[in-house]
Amino acid sequence: MEDKRVIVTKGMVGICHMQVCAMADATDEEILAVCNQRNPSGTTNGWMSVIRENTPEEDTFWPIKEWKPVTCQKFPERKHFIVGC
Repeated sequence: MEDKRVIVTKGMVGICHMQVCAMADATDEEILAVCNQRNPSGTTNGWMSVIRENTPEEDTFWPIKEWKPVTCQKFPERKHFIVGC
């Protein structure tokens, strides 16, 4: 694995989402900067949000339970995050 704090692992998850593997302490700003640079969404606003543990359950835009961050199986200090545009 590259020695980077945020790595794009799935450039497309559904129509408006992607997945990254990032250090567990990576900020939304850090994750979104890498996403917008390495895998531009093609939308006017680009990648705009990262699903976190504290994303409200009533936020109907996200299938929350399935898309919350999970620990990376290969690198336990990292998590897989879903990002939306």
